[in-house]
Amino acid sequence: MAREEAALVWRPIPGLRDAERERTRARIALFASVSNGGAASAVIEREKKDAREKEAFPSVDQLLRHPLAILALVPDGASLFAAGAISGAAAKTVTAPLDRVKLLMQTHGLRVTQGAGKKAFSFIDAMTLIGKEEGIKGYWKGNLPQVIRILPYSAVQLFSYEIYKGLFKNKDGELSVLGRLVAGACAGMTSTLVTYPLDVLRLRLAVEPGSKTMSQVALNMLREEGFASFYAGLGPSLISIAPYIAINFCVFDLFKKSLPEKYQKRPETSLATALISATLATFMCYPLDTVRRQMQMKGSPYNTILDAFPGIVERDGIAGLYRGFVPNALKSLPNSSIKLTTFDIVKSLIASGRKELEKITESNKEKLAN
Repeated sequence: MAREEAALVWRPIPGLRDAERERTRARIALFASVSNGGAASAVIEREKKDAREKEAFPSVDQLLRHPLAILALVPDGASLFAAGAISGAAAKTVTAPLDRVKLLMQTHGLRVTQGAGKKAFSFIDAMTLIGKEEGIKGYWKGNLPQVIRILPYSAVQLFSYEIYKGLFKNKDGELSVLGRLVAGACAGMTSTLVTYPLDVLRLRLAVEPGSKTMSQVALNMLREEGFASFYAGLGPSLISIAPYIAINFCVFDLFKKSLPEKYQKRPETSLATALISATLATFMCYPLDTVRRQMQMKGSPYNTILDAFPGIVERDGIAGLYRGFVPNALKSLPNSSIKLTTFDIVKSLIASGRKELEKITESNKEKLAN
């Protein structure tokens, strides 16, 4: 009879809030235990344990004295997203002038064909041209959509990399070299797909003449070229970013892991490792980035990668695929270093915060026991 009554009460009760429902369930469990001759003391002990845990939890005053422990209260996902977003935005803003120069050099060959400038165009030419025609602020032209883009881009990329690494671990919980490469490739493609229209807008703002806002450029693209223009060059973008992020992240992880443990957690180690991984990845993948940029240009004659590669080589030679490589390398190396190093530091701070929180909680438990 007791079981039947318990089952009857267990049916959903409309209007109860979650907290009320939990208390009701606890009472029902206790009632059923007593009615069936079970040990109601087990339920009571569990409630006492929960109460002790709540009492031992650090007070506001203790958290203020140990601010590192506060980080442990922030959900992992939110912490990693914030770390990726902030580090990415700071890195892009610092290196924006070099990025603007790189874009002008990458797309110069196509603009010459369209009748916009002399054929020879060096790094110094690009720097001088921007300063003469647009002033200091011209070096940061197109940086706003880049920062807006990089906030979700870096957050999604770094966060999804951690998720993909967990998915590709083997049965022993280890991650192979191939697993790291695939995780990096997937993370790069995920972040690119999510933020690609902003990348196209940034390019148009950076290379098209005249003072236009991001909204003006976007409206012109929609009116004159249609919605598909926001995804021009997506194919080579995905193909170029996949190996770049795969090589960059994989080399970074493996190289750092190979070092003695006492050096692994140092910020300077992260910086040096990030420089090595970014240099290797940039050199190997840069030609695909040049193809992508020329496909994004308004009036581009290239519809596919197979058109763009031979077209660029025929017009500018092999060197045309590496135009803008120097400013890009100067930009990418500190950019990647800042991003990966910041991400590593934040992960270490979160781990330290958890230890600090556990230490305070254990200390409170001991005091309560005495």
